[in-house]
Amino acid sequence: MALDPHSAPASQARPAAPRASDTSRASAAPPWRRWVGRPWFVPLLVVVLLGQMAVAMVTTAVQQTPTIDEPVYVGTAAEYLHEHRLRHNPEHPPLGKLVIGAGVALADPHVDRSFTGDQGRLGRHLLYESGNDPWRLMLFARLPVIVLTLLFGLTVFAFARELAGPVGGLAALGLYAFSPDLIAHGSLATLDVPAAGFVLTSVWLVWRARRRPRWCVPLAGVALGAALATKMSMLAAVPVLLALTALSVWCARPATEPRRRALVRAVGGVGVVALAAVAVVWAAYLVVDPRLRWTPEQPVPVVHGLRGLVVDLLPFPEAYRDGVRVQFAFENHPWQGFLFGRLYTGSLWYYLPAALLVKTPLGMLALWAAGVVALVAVRRLRPVATYLLVPTGALLAAAMLGSRDFGTRYAVFVPMFLAVAAGCVLAVRRRWVPVAAGALVLFVAVSSVRTYPYYLPYSNEAFGGPQKTRLRLHDSNVDWGQDLGRLAERLRERYPGERVWLVYKGSGVPSFYGIRAADPRKVPVGEVRGLLVVSDSSAAKATGRLAELIDSSRPIDTVGHSITIYRR
Repeated sequence: MALDPHSAPASQARPAAPRASDTSRASAAPPWRRWVGRPWFVPLLVVVLLGQMAVAMVTTAVQQTPTIDEPVYVGTAAEYLHEHRLRHNPEHPPLGKLVIGAGVALADPHVDRSFTGDQGRLGRHLLYESGNDPWRLMLFARLPVIVLTLLFGLTVFAFARELAGPVGGLAALGLYAFSPDLIAHGSLATLDVPAAGFVLTSVWLVWRARRRPRWCVPLAGVALGAALATKMSMLAAVPVLLALTALSVWCARPATEPRRRALVRAVGGVGVVALAAVAVVWAAYLVVDPRLRWTPEQPVPVVHGLRGLVVDLLPFPEAYRDGVRVQFAFENHPWQGFLFGRLYTGSLWYYLPAALLVKTPLGMLALWAAGVVALVAVRRLRPVATYLLVPTGALLAAAMLGSRDFGTRYAVFVPMFLAVAAGCVLAVRRRWVPVAAGALVLFVAVSSVRTYPYYLPYSNEAFGGPQKTRLRLHDSNVDWGQDLGRLAERLRERYPGERVWLVYKGSGVPSFYGIRAADPRKVPVGEVRGLLVVSDSSAAKATGRLAELIDSSRPIDTVGHSITIYRR
């Protein structure tokens, strides 16, 4: 039968003309959606966001002198590299210090192998007494942590994009990249951000194991092991991660698979994660010393009762278990805290939530709350709510029960996990949601940029900004010894030749920076005349003679929102 010349096979038919409704719908699409659809736009914004974060962290790292904890980690890292022994700082496992050690190795400092002393003196000796340049050495030690912080930003973006699309991923990355806490602690040679980032990576991989368990489960175990090999406080996440692993493997089962076999696979997945995590912890110690010689410089406390039993059952090297014993001893110490002008001994269970309320940008708080609501309210997001909120809650509860009310760095995982949750707001199908979310992210960006380069003492506008943080918080929330170099420059420029009395809380050595000062607490009050310079953490806890000196002096200047200069 002959074919109709006006007909054609379906494969050769002309495409139908677009309907008027389709054309009008495309033209009505908001401009931002058309921009996001271009293949280069999202990668460009990712680079811009992480680029500004890198600039903020590097310039902050260049300007800040060593904080209280950094010399300990840097000195121990140098000891790992040059002497390959486990001796100092047992309360923290080696991996984070090995990351710092990568920068120390590039700086190639002179190391005094004959040094004997505690871990506090170890770092000061390396920085100030061994012929090294502390500015250069500290910058190199901080750079690996900066790089790791940026890589965790990619994890935040990838996690949120998987849940809420590219716009949700960009919103989450925006909150992460402008977070003052993450910039502040991500630019230091410390362990808080690396440990939190490894836990977030593990949770993301466990979530992805719902579809690809064969690859994601072992990698999740490696990431969890990296967190445990960086900070022991991450042990609180282990039960949660193992339970989530079982859930993911169960959800990944084929529809026709018998329930008993699926249960066996779930238990097997838990075993894989646990074995991988344990292997990573052992590997971190073996890298330092393949013979695992453990010669602690400090006495190791004895832990009795249930805690002692738990420590003995940990499948980790003896050095790790001794580190846990040291941490338990810290928990028994009566530390001092400071919150909203109140000096107290012990800990307050609500300290960390209150500190986060002060030190988190207002727009970020709003998006966190909206993100949590979206996770619970949007049906397709409910499965991931468990993965994002339960680990955050478990880690936060463990930190709140701790005895050291020293700063939000103990909860630095919160802005990481809740940035992903906030990105899920963009999964809500309302035309006003992207506009509102974008406005809040912009508000966060403005608040963050305004505090540059003083990210450590940041507080949001509701609490008066960084200049007022010292009235409500202390220690690593405000003054961690980071502004000794800025103080030296201020004294040279504005107060040359004046008598200086200094109460400095930090690990830096004032005389190295050219500060010639005496301790006002060692002489009668009447002899203190001139400039009284006090770290704000010391002022917050001032009693006795120091309190009398401050009360009878007139504040005339501040340095980095962490040191106050008084006139007497």
